Amino acid sequence: MSIFEALKTIDPKKAEYFKFKFPDLRYDQSKPLKTEDDFLRLVERKTINPFLKWEKSPEYKNLIQLYLDTKIADDYKEIYQVVAKNAKSGDEKAIRLFLTLQVDIQKNSKTAAKSFEDDNEAEVVEDDGLVLD
Repeated sequence: MSIFEALKTIDPKKAEYFKFKFPDLRYDQSKPLKTEDDFLRLVERKTINPFLKWEKSPEYKNLIQLYLDTKIADDYKEIYQVVAKNAKSGDEKAIRLFLTLQVDIQKNSKTAAKSFEDDNEAEVVEDDGLVLD
């Protein structure tokens, strides 16, 4: 499950708070960031205290894990680009690391491909014979 899917399953005000805390999750990055007052008006609250309390919950901690997973993917891409550049210039350590990264990437891509296959199988709906005109 991605962070975006998880945010759809929780209370919308909590989801807005999470996006307020981690603005890189917002869909429209061209809009200016919300201030705390803007956020409180949006969720119709007077204080941020209930959200601070929620930050101690297992639900919030699980969301943090999913969020960090997306950040790791971005970091992995940046590291790969640096290592690939250094490997191409002949750096022996970079070449070894590049080959190790290649093996990891291939394993991870197989796992990712399987998750898409599982999603596609779940989407198959049996025909109930109902015809709409």
